[in-house]
Amino acid sequence: MSVNKLDDLKRRKEVIVAGGGEKRIAKQHESGKLTARERLDLLFDEGTFVELDAFVKHRCTNFGMESVEAPAEGVVTGYGKVDGRLVYAYSQDFTVVGGSLGEMHAGKICKAMDNALKMGAPIVGINDSGGARIQEAVDALSGYGKIFFKNTMASGVIPQITAIMGPCAGGAVYSPALTDFVFMVDKTSQMFITGPQVIKTVTGEEVTAEALGGAMTHNSVSGVSQFIAKTDQACIEDIRRLLGYLPSNNMETAPEYACEDDINALEESLNSMMPENPNKPYDMHDLIRAVVDGGDFMEYLPHYAKNIITGFARLNGKTIGIVANQPKILAGCLDVNASDKSARFIRTCDSFNIPLLNIVDVPGFLPGTQQEYGGIIRHGAKMLYAYSEATVPKLTLIVRKAYGGAYLAMCSKDLGADLVLAWPSAEIAVMGPQGAANIVFRGEIQGADDPVETRARLIQEYTDEFATPYKAAERGFVDDVIEPAATRPRLIDAFDMLSSKRETRPAKKHGNLPM
Repeated sequence: MSVNKLDDLKRRKEVIVAGGGEKRIAKQHESGKLTARERLDLLFDEGTFVELDAFVKHRCTNFGMESVEAPAEGVVTGYGKVDGRLVYAYSQDFTVVGGSLGEMHAGKICKAMDNALKMGAPIVGINDSGGARIQEAVDALSGYGKIFFKNTMASGVIPQITAIMGPCAGGAVYSPALTDFVFMVDKTSQMFITGPQVIKTVTGEEVTAEALGGAMTHNSVSGVSQFIAKTDQACIEDIRRLLGYLPSNNMETAPEYACEDDINALEESLNSMMPENPNKPYDMHDLIRAVVDGGDFMEYLPHYAKNIITGFARLNGKTIGIVANQPKILAGCLDVNASDKSARFIRTCDSFNIPLLNIVDVPGFLPGTQQEYGGIIRHGAKMLYAYSEATVPKLTLIVRKAYGGAYLAMCSKDLGADLVLAWPSAEIAVMGPQGAANIVFRGEIQGADDPVETRARLIQEYTDEFATPYKAAERGFVDDVIEPAATRPRLIDAFDMLSSKRETRPAKKHGNLPM
């Protein structure tokens, strides 16, 4: 091969790697953002990233586009290793035509998604784009449509992770919403269907881009994004951490890690964790950290629906998903947002063979007209559906209150829990002692000489008899009542026993989830 051809190849690649040029790269850095290639360098193990389709060009000739050079067509695609495991990725380049998406740009993304699906590897999409390339009109819209379709086909087959690291508007926001996990960077990323200017024109509302679609808005108000980071670097480090909890595809299990903790050690602090007053709150995070490996817990949607906690941890080096009520917030009641949050998380875990630990301290569903009008019946049913549908190992630990329909909704035996453990402090009943006394003993209280004293006595009798784990254990709804200090070794043993679980569901096209 002639030297000239090799020089030509080198020159062409240098132009592609340079992206939008030094000035635009400098502007990207000034705005607190990394470039598309810098992000990929951080994501992948050093020296493992292989770029594909670097020479792809657009073929638009409208509005002067025939003279516009767009190196790599504004998106870098390829594959590499993350902690030694194959991962595909695409990273939009805002320095090249604003990272706008056209026909060939979308084609590169779709090809990366197709390859990831064929190889059974996760795909990470890094979004930093001005949206559809207007000059390409319907071809650009078609590109988005193709991506949405492939997102849907890959759903539940390979993990799909999206990082929003710049603007994401209009149709572009639906691909992230179709993926399994969405990360955002505080103050430098936004997502919205219609921007502030359009909203002001149509509705008269005035709102900033950050307030409308910033990272904290979507992490705390809308629930569209599950993770938030302060910088691009921190965001990518979190993505690498999340990948460590996930299998490469739905036919595998998550990687196992060596556990340095003593799996048989008792945690005596748990014996005194539960307050004497059953109405006094405590922080469920303390309990979670006390039982998982190294106290390490990666929380999913930590700023949204805080009355329920969801996230990933390990027991004896193996990934589990945790769903736990949070007594500090709304007394741990289930509401519309908590139901949506947990149902989505449960289904994600079930898709990727991640066993579920459900830690229960729930007094019921949150009452009120706002919840009823908001469809708590429909949203609460999503939890019932998700637990019933899930075939992964399901272990339920009842530590305090488990009342009424919420007891069922937190994965009771009847919804398919494989093993139910309870602390001695567990209270499993149709409702709390106060409400039960008002109904069951109404006549006796009203006819008593001292109604107050009689009511107090009857409540105490009801509490002693029914607000315990033992009635449920007598019926087989609780498999064992355990000492709190022994929780970690019992959980490890239980999940080890459940590791060979095999369960199927009736053949169907798909169920009809109560949306």
